Amino acid sequence: MLCRYLSNSTASRAYRKLSAMGSAFTIPKLASPVLSRRRRYSEPRPRSFTVSRTQPCFSSSLPFICCPRVTAHLRMPSWTFEPPPTLATISTAAERYSASCGGCLATIFACTWVSVHPNVPPPGQSCLQLYWRRLKMMLIAIIAPEIMVGFAARQFFASRRLSKEFEFSTMHGFFFCMGGFISSAGYPVATKKQLEDPALGSEFRAAIRNINEEDIMDKSKGDALSKSVALLQGMWFILQCVARVHQRIPVTQLEVATLAFAVVNLFIWLLWWNKPLDVQRPIVVGPPTLPHRQALAGSELSPSDWFLAAIFGFSANRYQPLASTSVPSFWYTPLDDGIEARVLFVLTLVGIVFGAIHCAAWTVVFPTSTEMWMWRTCSPVIAAIPGLASLQLLPLIATRRSLRERLRESCLLPMTFGSIIWVGTPLYIAARLILIVLAFMGLRSPPPSAFVDVNWSMYIPHI
Repeated sequence: MLCRYLSNSTASRAYRKLSAMGSAFTIPKLASPVLSRRRRYSEPRPRSFTVSRTQPCFSSSLPFICCPRVTAHLRMPSWTFEPPPTLATISTAAERYSASCGGCLATIFACTWVSVHPNVPPPGQSCLQLYWRRLKMMLIAIIAPEIMVGFAARQFFASRRLSKEFEFSTMHGFFFCMGGFISSAGYPVATKKQLEDPALGSEFRAAIRNINEEDIMDKSKGDALSKSVALLQGMWFILQCVARVHQRIPVTQLEVATLAFAVVNLFIWLLWWNKPLDVQRPIVVGPPTLPHRQALAGSELSPSDWFLAAIFGFSANRYQPLASTSVPSFWYTPLDDGIEARVLFVLTLVGIVFGAIHCAAWTVVFPTSTEMWMWRTCSPVIAAIPGLASLQLLPLIATRRSLRERLRESCLLPMTFGSIIWVGTPLYIAARLILIVLAFMGLRSPPPSAFVDVNWSMYIPHI
């Protein structure tokens, strides 16, 4: 009894003493092993003692005979970095910086160089001249991608109209619009009047129908695989930006600008999917003819006129095939009012979407307040100008003929539209250049959270 009393009282005093020393001491149950708990990196790292009870042991000291042995162990919980599955993994700043710039530049290159389909160049040009010709179109696509959308839309609708009216395929129609057919005398066959000519039109139509699509595709420098790779790169970048927004990971200004390029160039790829890429030599069709048999009324357009015609679609019927040995860079077959209204609608829609994507970066962190307000000023400008330019659609979409004639004869609408063109075009170009510069300037001091990667992107091969 004495032994039992001493054992119980001694143990009680020991437990009370250890408990009074602080709340950091934990007393497990009898005969319970010491369990270590793995903590996440977000929890504090405490230092605590644990008291464990073992089997009774016998000591030479009487008070501790048959008394449980009390021992103190220093428990050091292990530090484990186990991010939750819903969070993104953080890479190094250099890797994230290089990956962001590389992905953006690769997407911009695919959206401009690969997606731009120039017309057939004049004969006798060197490789340097050909590259410079395509580089100029690439720069235009970077500054104002809506121009390429309007150019592609006009050639798309023109090729469809030609294929239905003259029983061509869509590829034949594209090749016709881009100046791919020339007569035996060396002049382009690229106008609807030439196909409807009473003397030579039937021979031109028969010669074009006898050309196989395989022969046209053989002149193309691109195929479905190369276009699919560029298309997948653009879609991959769009998906990655959407995933970053969904996981509330910040997006840089360069990524927002690249996203706008990728979305706009989706329209270009779809409109020019059947157009041969980078054709350098035309196909000769028709019998040998004298120049006066092909003469058409009109005069040659200046490069600035063709530039405006590619955007707004006027003065294109002034082209004379005999004036040159190739079609201009922005040549397209003239369209009627119904198709022209569709083209302008697509052009307006794409322009507003392109500007709205830039406006989506309204709350993005900028290095300085000046850059922030410059972005917030230029983004609505590039979204509003295409909407104001859509006033040209009013005479084309008017349902009543009397209203349509009054709008055509009105002086107010041409004056308003002309003011928008001559004032809005320089303003639009300046705003686009400012946004491009701001997109690259934002990389000098991005927010720390911009170095966070999407957690599943590392498992998918991409550029």
